[in-house]
Amino acid sequence: MNTDQAPAWLPKPLIPFFILSYPTAPPAQPDSFPTSNYYGTGLLDGCIIITCIAVMAVLRDVTRIYVMEPFARWKLSRDLRLSKQKQAALANGNGKANGHANGHANGNGHAAHANGSAISRQEAKKMQRSVIRFAEQGWSVVYYLAQMCFGVYIHTHLPTAILNPINALIGYPHIPLAGPIKFYYLLETAFYFHQILIINAEARRKDHWQMLTHHIITVILMVGSYFYNYTRVGCLIMVLMDWCDIFLPLAKMLRYLGFTTLCDATFVVFLLSWLVTRHVLFLLVIKATWEAWYIVPRIWNPPTGHYMTKKVYFGFFGMLVTMQIIQLVWFWMICRVAYRVVSGQGAEDTRSDEEE
Repeated sequence: MNTDQAPAWLPKPLIPFFILSYPTAPPAQPDSFPTSNYYGTGLLDGCIIITCIAVMAVLRDVTRIYVMEPFARWKLSRDLRLSKQKQAALANGNGKANGHANGHANGNGHAAHANGSAISRQEAKKMQRSVIRFAEQGWSVVYYLAQMCFGVYIHTHLPTAILNPINALIGYPHIPLAGPIKFYYLLETAFYFHQILIINAEARRKDHWQMLTHHIITVILMVGSYFYNYTRVGCLIMVLMDWCDIFLPLAKMLRYLGFTTLCDATFVVFLLSWLVTRHVLFLLVIKATWEAWYIVPRIWNPPTGHYMTKKVYFGFFGMLVTMQIIQLVWFWMICRVAYRVVSGQGAEDTRSDEEE
């Protein structure tokens, strides 16, 4: 428990939930974050994960209910009314909807504004579904954009290279952890735990089981790499994964608002970023992980932070390959959507947008 860095007013039982645990002396010659506090790892780190999950749940609801939903409801209802008024004006043949511009009543005694631009119950129900979907995707954009910036900050302060990921494994184990790296890792882990809760609480989508499997494997990899000290390659993978995750929910948001051309353009950016990050750069990480078997000393010595055995190595390597297989299945689905865009049918994500 990190009582030295905790404020005096914070009750002792709450310290691990708000302050990073296991402070320790920094390395003699740190190669990253030389002015940061350094930490070890342990079970109390789960308290920070619990706090992050709770904060994410609150931020998600606040963002969704008080920002995204009101904006989407205003935008969609305004566009629907304008569309209905335009249709009514064309039906009149005089360029104006009866009763909208001049207040005249039509033959049945009702103003055309009430008749022509009123939103029906069926239209309101359809619009509400789009509002909810827009808000859900809005939170994803906010999170992934913020976390991507955090990840880039971490990556630029580490002596690792995306095109030469073996550097993330040379010199293993990289302990202790700088404070920003430790918090970044715990925050990402909390997010995927939170995602597991969300996808099981909401209506199931078409790819529920693929998504659940992906998140479970991700959590196992993150927790395992955290305690087995493979954090540098873990940070590199997280940066690669978060990059393209910004563009898919953004494309969906644009589609829900009716910006089909922008949606299609954003989807193309998503497709290209997915291809590069998850099927080129991520394959380089898998290749580097395979090469690590011949470079990293195969030593099991927990007191010195060495956790490299045949079972551990092939366990991690196998899960990375499994993730790549799942992503290939998703990429095939994404390519189907790309075909719809090219053929003029518009982008519609068959991967997870519809419920079962």
